[in-house]
Amino acid sequence: MEAVKGFQDFQVMSKDGFEAAMTATNAWTKGMQAIAAEVADYSKASFEENTKLVEKASKVKTVEAAIEFQTSTAKSNYEGFVSQANKIGEMYVAAAKNAYAPIEKRTTKAS
Repeated sequence: MEAVKGFQDFQVMSKDGFEAAMTATNAWTKGMQAIAAEVADYSKASFEENTKLVEKASKVKTVEAAIEFQTSTAKSNYEGFVSQANKIGEMYVAAAKNAYAPIEKRTTKAS
């Protein structure tokens, strides 16, 4: 009788573990999809912004204005990139936490 109970417990644990793994995989996939969408949006916006910058650069008349334009553009692009990199980093952390939560819950339950 105890062997049957042990086997049933094992089946329940296996089922719970599988469900936790599937939930974790789904959470990770959703996080990666969100990151991919964010990167695509940023790339598109960056391309559009750079197209506008080329138009503005073609209207620069003096060396001083060109240097000022280049400096402000470089600073703006750097700040935008750092901001986007931080956002993507935060999205990776959130995806990892969301994916780990079902595993952690399952591990805690099994203990």
